[in-house]
Amino acid sequence: MIKKILCSTLSASFLAATMSGCTQAAETAGVSCAEVTEAEIAALFDRWNTSLATLDPDQVVANYSPTAVLLPTVSNTPRTDHESIRDYFVDFLPNNPQGVINTRTIALGCNKAHDVGVYTFTFTDDQGQTTQEVARFSYVYVYKDGEWLINHHHSSLMPETLAN
Repeated sequence: MIKKILCSTLSASFLAATMSGCTQAAETAGVSCAEVTEAEIAALFDRWNTSLATLDPDQVVANYSPTAVLLPTVSNTPRTDHESIRDYFVDFLPNNPQGVINTRTIALGCNKAHDVGVYTFTFTDDQGQTTQEVARFSYVYVYKDGEWLINHHHSSLMPETLAN
């Protein structure tokens, strides 16, 4: 029981070290764990990034679980429900954001996975001028009702960027 509680409350930084232990605890508790590969988890970022390209906030929000938390890059407000996550993307999408992963670490567990690293976003304004920002990211995914969804998403500009 203690192991199950610990597994459900660990932060993303500890997930890699504990994912296999959580999987074993879940399997012995009778929970069915979805099989997933690192490539499939990596593809979830691509799915999210493709939804950004639609410029439709509803398509972006569809990637998030009902209990998701978004700690966004360009807002001081934590977003803790679909309505507030959608509100963030209504303001963010007109910048035509597109991300590219620079580095990442993926860890797999029982119906949870995380993808953390650094990405670069390119933004295009109305005149076609582009700017780029480098940021750290963490995505924690959960497998629920037959699909992988973002349950936690944090993105923050690199400290070197903020110092300039």
